[in-house]
This record gives sequence, structure tokens and C-alpha cells, in this order.
Amino acid sequence: MNLKHVKSLFSRTMSSKRLTIVISSSIVFAGVLAFTAYETTKKTVAMTMDGKKKVIRTHSDTIGDILDDLDIHLHSEDYLSLPKDTKVTDQLSFVWKPAKKVHLAIDGKERSVWTTENTIRDLLENEKIKIGKYDQVNPGLNKDITKNMKIDIAKAFSLTLNDGGEKKKVWSTSTTVADFLKQQGVKLEELDRTKPDLKHKVSPEDVIKVIRVKKVSDVVEEPIQYAITTKKDSTLLKGQEKVVQHGENGIVHKTYEVTKENGKEVNRKLLTEKTLKESKEKVVLVGTKVLTAQVSRGEPEGGKEYYVTSTAYTAECNGCSGRTATGINLRANPNMKIIAVDPNFIPLGTKVYVEGYGYAIAADTGGAMKGQKIDVFFSNKSQAYNWGRKRVKIKILN
Repeated sequence: MNLKHVKSLFSRTMSSKRLTIVISSSIVFAGVLAFTAYETTKKTVAMTMDGKKKVIRTHSDTIGDILDDLDIHLHSEDYLSLPKDTKVTDQLSFVWKPAKKVHLAIDGKERSVWTTENTIRDLLENEKIKIGKYDQVNPGLNKDITKNMKIDIAKAFSLTLNDGGEKKKVWSTSTTVADFLKQQGVKLEELDRTKPDLKHKVSPEDVIKVIRVKKVSDVVEEPIQYAITTKKDSTLLKGQEKVVQHGENGIVHKTYEVTKENGKEVNRKLLTEKTLKESKEKVVLVGTKVLTAQVSRGEPEGGKEYYVTSTAYTAECNGCSGRTATGINLRANPNMKIIAVDPNFIPLGTKVYVEGYGYAIAADTGGAMKGQKIDVFFSNKSQAYNWGRKRVKIKILN
């Protein structure tokens, strides 16, 4: 190959390369022009998505198209500040906030809701759920809403707390007595108990009693009652008694365990007992001598005579003890002939004869018996009424 031919071939090759470069540059330039034209015709849209602002350049015709391009599927509960079919214009702004599903449990009854609210407080206000002063919400009202959050609401109710006898009205959302006391800050000591018991489920208007139980020691000295021994004595009239030895109580030292509920004693248990002083018995002589009433067959001979004012009485009169001033038991001796006298006129123990009554013993006294007056004893009221009040003759026999 000659030099001229080589030069010609090289010249053609260079021309071909220049052509390729020119064509490629034109294509690139055209692409750049097309891209520039495409980009410059996009509209600028400001989208606030779930609280975060995002600037979008788009050729979409509507807001719905923008959401489709972003692969966002609208839920019926979502918040969209403008209708989905709103035409896109340059510098358009809109807000999209996706709804979250949350689970509400009110006093154990659960239901699900969709919401776009920010906080639990906002959600409850939107759902028209009123929260009282003593109601409990978990989590708290100011907590932010999260997806599938569970919100527990316990509505408070009133009941009565009786703590150791002190009553007051309180509010509670507790389910058991134990929970209720914990909520109220009530602490139980070891022996304390409640009514109803701690596992009982509380209800509105219940009365919860806290019974404060304490055990204390009580040391006392108590008397030992003396015994009474009676002995028969034939020298004393029947019904008469004579104390020959006075009784004395002993002393015993006792230690008790005392159980108190709400400050009141409910049980007393004897722990120890020690006698400090023995008791001394009382000895009483009881008369057995019986006086036989003498039948009058005329006035006795001898004796000093008096005319006296007489009345009658029984052992059953108001204020009567049934015993004479000398100790004779008239109820035990209804057939005895006894008269009440003024001891300054007729000494006690004197035997007398009373006209119309018979032989008798001056064995009693009376407030009305002053001077020459006597009161004769009858076993029943009819005899006393029949005697009445009259003047009679008496004779002092000894």
C-alpha cells in the first residue's frame, strides 16, 4: 500500500469518528433538553405526612394520584386536609394523617376504634368519653397514641370505708378489698381483719370494714368471795339467825390476755392466777326452836294490866322485810303470836297476854309504836283487816 492510500484511509476514519461524536452529543443534548423540560414542568407540592413535612415535585393531576405514586392506601378513618380529587397546582399544600387502631377497655368491656388524634386525652374527648376525678386511665391521658395501643379505663364508684369505727365516703376503681385498701393507703397490722375478706370483689355502695385487733395484758387483783356455812341451833327460835364468825374475802392475782376490736374488749383469757390471801368463811347459827301458841282459856292470873291502842300487821305489808326486830322470820313462822311494841313500854322478849288475841311475845318494833300502843301479827291480811284498830287489855306475864 502506498503512502497516498494510507493517508486517504486515515482521513476517512477520522471523519467517521467526528460524525459519531457529533451525533452522540446531539442525542445527549436532546435528552438533557427533554429532561430539563420535563423537570421544569413539574409542580412543587408540600405534603405534611403523619406530622412530617415533605416537598414533592410531581406531574400528578390530583392529590389522590400523588398518594398512589407514593404507594399510600387511604383508610376511611385517615385525615386528609383536602379532598382526594383536588387538582394539583404549584405550591399546593396538604396534610395526610393515617388513622391508628386502638383498643378501648371500659370497666372490662373492650372495643376497637380508629383515630387520628395525637393523645389519649384527645381520643377520649373525640369519643365523648368523660373521665371523672377519681377514674383511672392507663396509660395516662397525656400519652401519645400508638398503633394497636390498649387503653384501660376504670370508672370510679362510691362506697363507705369504716376503718376502726371511723366512717367516710370514698371513691374507688378497685376490684377487690385488698386492691381497694391499697388504693386508699390503708395498712393492715398482723391481727387486723376486714369484712368482707380481702378477696371479695367490691361493688358500688359497699361498706368495707377494717377491724383493728389488738391483744394486751391486763393484771388485776380480784376478791375471792367467802363461803357461808350455816349451823342449826336449838336455843334460837326458828327463823332467827346469829353470826358467830364474820366472813372475809380473799384476794387473787390474775393475769389476762385481753383481745380488743376497734378499742372494745371482745375476749378475755386467763393466763396466770396466784392467791395472795385466803378467804375466811362466814358462820351463821340458824334457830330451830319452835314456840307453840298457847290457847287462851281465860285470862291468866297475875301480871300487870294495861289498856292499850292496838292495830294489826302482816309480813306482806309494803316495805316489810318479813323479819322482826329480834330476827324472827315471820314468813317461816306464820303461826307465831308476835306483837310489836315500844321497847321503852314493854321490853323485847317479854311474854304478854292480849285480850282477844292470846299469849304472845313482844318481839318486834315499829315507827308508830310509841308509848302504850301495840301491833299484833297475823299471817294473812284478812285477819289483820278484821282486827282493825281498837283498845284492848293486856297483861305483862314476865
